[in-house]
Amino acid sequence: MPGPSAGEVSDRALVLYAAVASGMVAMAHGNDLGGSLRYPASACGLFALKPTRARNPLGPEYGDALGGNAAEHALTRSVRDSAALLDATAGPALGDPYWAPPPAGRFIDEVGADPGRLRIAFTSRTADGSPGHTDCVAALDDAVALCESLGHHVVDLQLPEITPEVGAAIGTGFSAATAWIIAYWTRRLGREPGPGEIEPLTRAFWEAGRQVSAADYLLAVEDTQAYTRRVAEFFTGVDAWLTPTLSEPPAPLGEIVSTEAEPLRALERGGRTVAYSGVIANITGQPAMSVPLWWNDSGVPIGVHFLGRFGDEATLIRLAAQLETAQPWAGRRPAVHAARPREP
Repeated sequence: MPGPSAGEVSDRALVLYAAVASGMVAMAHGNDLGGSLRYPASACGLFALKPTRARNPLGPEYGDALGGNAAEHALTRSVRDSAALLDATAGPALGDPYWAPPPAGRFIDEVGADPGRLRIAFTSRTADGSPGHTDCVAALDDAVALCESLGHHVVDLQLPEITPEVGAAIGTGFSAATAWIIAYWTRRLGREPGPGEIEPLTRAFWEAGRQVSAADYLLAVEDTQAYTRRVAEFFTGVDAWLTPTLSEPPAPLGEIVSTEAEPLRALERGGRTVAYSGVIANITGQPAMSVPLWWNDSGVPIGVHFLGRFGDEATLIRLAAQLETAQPWAGRRPAVHAARPREP
């Protein structure tokens, strides 16, 4: 299909995120189907909020994407900018298939508001029970200590397990979504993609997705919705759940790459960096955020991730603003930065 490949689109998104980190622009749009706002935010030392399902409308082009798993928002340097943008873009729009619970007020007014004493659960264990990279665990320990110093009640507690059935359902959904995307553009352009027009991993997902029946997809939806109810029950006892955003520091360029001979290579290598399952926020529809509180000894940012209650961006924004005040990050600059040099 004409136009950029999936890889080129991803590369352009990363350039935009780097532009925010470098101070060239204040924010950059992104979407999040499994962590694609929060993961690069962690790697770039930026703040990213993934809103509640249907908070930002997807029309007029789409009603939803993969049953509402996809969300639109942006990466920003400050909590304030993210909240102000959400006020400007939040729906509902006419004809939306469903709406998010209306907020109590403006999101920008939550910045600086007292979050109260929150109940925050946390874990250093990834979805399979193994520990994350020592740098990521150190970032978590720093965040736990900061939250406790701010008066929050913090307890080590794991989210309900992602069972093999739920994991398989998530995979079925992503394969079906890839097949839908290719079918969408095939219908728009009047032809299927030719050789070299999509990346090997995308082609592998497309081929798998074409084998998913309607019944398979609806069974996968049922399994993920059942998991969503278990997570919702968990959140009757806590206000937020805290983990590292990534399970490893960002991989060097060129490592997470597929080839025609090894189409799943990027999935297997990339999976090691996202073992804390940011996709949970997508399948449950809950808001989540990556907060840049810590940098390792090499100067690489390592974000921490908070999952909030459905419809409750307000609590996350209040908490994020409190953390930003206590441990500011917006003034940190990478080696290459667009701002004027500091005065000696």
